[in-house]
Amino acid sequence: MRRRLINSTLAVVLVVIAVFGLSLVIVESRTIESSAKDAVQSDAIQLIGVVENRIAAGEKVSPPALTRQIDSRRYAVVRVPGQPPITLGTPPSGQVVQARRDGVHGESVVVQEPRSVISQEIGRTLLVILAVALLAIAAAVVLAIGQARRLVAPLTDLAETAERLGSGDPRPRHKRYGVPELDRVADVLDASAERIARMLTAERRLAADASHQLRTPLTALSMRLEEIIATDDHDTVKEEATIALGQVERLTDVVQRLLTNSRDPRTGSAVAFDLDEVIKQQLEEWRPAYRGEGRGISRSGTPGLRAVGTPGAVAQVLATLIENALMHGAGAVGIHTRVTGNQVVVEVTDEGQGVPADLGSRVFERTVSGRNSTGLGLAVARDLAEADGGRLELLQGRPPVFALFLAREGAPGAATRPAEDDQGPSPIR
Repeated sequence: MRRRLINSTLAVVLVVIAVFGLSLVIVESRTIESSAKDAVQSDAIQLIGVVENRIAAGEKVSPPALTRQIDSRRYAVVRVPGQPPITLGTPPSGQVVQARRDGVHGESVVVQEPRSVISQEIGRTLLVILAVALLAIAAAVVLAIGQARRLVAPLTDLAETAERLGSGDPRPRHKRYGVPELDRVADVLDASAERIARMLTAERRLAADASHQLRTPLTALSMRLEEIIATDDHDTVKEEATIALGQVERLTDVVQRLLTNSRDPRTGSAVAFDLDEVIKQQLEEWRPAYRGEGRGISRSGTPGLRAVGTPGAVAQVLATLIENALMHGAGAVGIHTRVTGNQVVVEVTDEGQGVPADLGSRVFERTVSGRNSTGLGLAVARDLAEADGGRLELLQGRPPVFALFLAREGAPGAATRPAEDDQGPSPIR
């Protein structure tokens, strides 16, 4: 493309030079020739005037008196009656430009100029025109190279940017080139890069959230199945199987919420529900794991509270806090419920060392972990809490106290869906 731009620019310049240069040569040649003829005529008129004046004054017409009247490059012949012809200058050879004037006393003057002098002047003019044309061509070459570089380099850069986008590197360049059309293309590519980056981030985040949210129900389900395998008591098997079916429904609800959030994260599912039922379910699911570690888990606080939110999401948040206490905490774990203003608060605490001081509130950030875990659990839990208007906070570092704040049923601004969802999550059909 660069070569085509240079060639096209040079072609335009050469055509312009050819058209205007030839016209200028013709005009200048005619002008020089016309000026030479006028000059010869002027010398003849001036010379005849001097001769007439001297004859009228009775003075002698001699070469010294006439030499200064004509250009040294010209040749003149003066004829006065009764005198031999007077010649001035050197007789020219070849073609000449000639002018003749006759006086009232019978005298005559002939002035000649060699055409070679005119040709030389025309040649010098042609050299000047040729030099100007060459300078114009050189300037055109420099301009063409500059323009080609200015246009081709940005196009090459934009092509590389598009190639990077296609290869999975969505970083915007934010580079502009001073050409409105190219800058518009760069704007579109940068906007596309930002959209692709957001989509890739959302997909990766969804995959990470899905893996983490599915892990806890699967772990609980695995524990129930292990209990079934380890016992021969029919009633125990039936009880554990019933709990396992409930966990399957919870797992199905997690999948449904993940799919719903991936389509439209603004879709809410807040309902009024019995908080005691969710806490009881979590205690039943996690007691076997705590017994296996020689630790206890209990519930205290205000009973009979009804909150507004998504039961499955609240269960997932509590499961994350209970699992973190099992993995990173120590001693007994307590779940305490209370009311503050228009909110219901569920606190989860243990007797361990708590959250390191250098982490503090950063413990809710993704990839931030105190003990080489994924760092997703608390971040996902906070997102789940905030999805229906609640919030998850670290109230105390040592011993650790995590608090889930939910809107209380009947409180101003606690919007819920129809009560049919109060029965808990239903499997996908």
